[in-house]
Amino acid sequence: MKSLKKKRRVQIIAIATVALVLSTGLIGYALQDGINFFRSPSQIVEEPPLPTEVFRIGGLVEEGSIVRGQGETVSFSVTDGGAVIPVTYTGVLPDLFSENEGMVGTGTYEDGVFKATEILAKHDEEYMPKEVIESLKEQGVYKEPGDS
Repeated sequence: MKSLKKKRRVQIIAIATVALVLSTGLIGYALQDGINFFRSPSQIVEEPPLPTEVFRIGGLVEEGSIVRGQGETVSFSVTDGGAVIPVTYTGVLPDLFSENEGMVGTGTYEDGVFKATEILAKHDEEYMPKEVIESLKEQGVYKEPGDS
């Protein structure tokens, strides 16, 4: 009788382990397309990503670089103080998007141009994404809010 109980326990543990491994694999597969890695312009210049890779770029919008094209197409450059990456975006830019301000864009890097599908801008005077702050600090460009 004891061996039957042991056999059932082993079967339940084996089934639970297989279910756990299978569910972990399915979750990983589902999240595969939803993970966007953050890169600074300097990192993109050093190691250009594949044209099919979707990632996020962050930095400051370079002064004098915003050029409005036909319709909703906008071109501008993003910098972290060490490198400059040209960006194109078709759509409506956030209200707080402006030159010398922080931004994060999601998209792909093709033929030396970042083609953005989404642009995020800071939402108040003091907010900037942590990754952008760290990248700008590495370049020695970042100034704390309130510093002159």
